[in-house]
Amino acid sequence: MNTKLEIAFFVFTGIVILAGAIWTIVTEKRLKIFFLGRKAKDLEDTIIILEQEITKLNKARDNIEKEIVAINTKLKKSIRGLEAIRFNPFPDQGSNQSFAIGMLDEEGDGLVISSLYSRERMSIFAKPVKNGKSEYELSTEEKEALRRAEVK
Repeated sequence: MNTKLEIAFFVFTGIVILAGAIWTIVTEKRLKIFFLGRKAKDLEDTIIILEQEITKLNKARDNIEKEIVAINTKLKKSIRGLEAIRFNPFPDQGSNQSFAIGMLDEEGDGLVISSLYSRERMSIFAKPVKNGKSEYELSTEEKEALRRAEVK
């Protein structure tokens, strides 16, 4: 019984050694193909150039991330909502020549511009808006223009 066990052990060991030898030969062939026509100095130069390029890419990525933050900050303060409403404040005269324009950024800051038109005169009003509200009294049309201009 010991003999069978010893034979199995030797066969197993032989298979492991054969597999290791095959793996070594295959690896050697791959390395020869990889290094074909290249010298150690060429590979070192290639690695140095790749490292420099990676450093440049990392710096460029950092700059782009900073620019994106700056752009987003500016974008929040830009007019994102714009709405115009035409109306007739004097039913007995003319048509919808009067208007209200609401302009808001993401935070609800901006202004509302309105115009009242009649045959005798035309008046224009500008009212600042902070957080969607104005310290000045707003007409129904101005409130509607601001409501429609809200950034969602």
